[in-house]
Order: sequence, then structure tokens, then C-alpha cells
Amino acid sequence: MYAPIIARSSIRGAFNNNARQMILTRGFSSSRVARSGHWPEGPYWNIPFKVHNRKIPLAIPYTLFFLIPFLTPFGMAALAL
Repeated sequence: MYAPIIARSSIRGAFNNNARQMILTRGFSSSRVARSGHWPEGPYWNIPFKVHNRKIPLAIPYTLFFLIPFLTPFGMAALAL
């Protein structure tokens, strides 16, 4: 709570008015949104894998991706017994 007050008071004497204003204000900037119309819109267009119209349903590789690393230590422990 007191840190910004101390920092602002130390800046007040060290810099001229323009430099102090640049330091104390946050420099948010943004650009215009590109809406030229050549990008697809809607859900799932910006992810790197296909969700709709798949030959194998997405749930199968998703489940295998998380199930195999989870079960590996248990399988290794069973083989070690």
C-alpha cells in the first residue's frame, strides 16, 4: 500500500513533468482488430486439431493420452512384484 506512494514521491523530484507523466501512467496500447473476412469464425477454428468430422471420435485419443501415463506406474509396479 505504501510502496506506490514512496515510489511516486521519489519520482516527483528526480524527473521533469513530461518524464514523470510517462513513468506514472501505464502505457496501454492496442491495435485495430483485423476483420478482413478471410479467417474462419466460430468455435474450434483456432485450435491445432480437428474436432468436427473426425474418423476417430475425439474422446478416444483424449482418453488414451491421459490414461496411458496414469496407468504406466501401476503397470510397472505390477511387473516388479
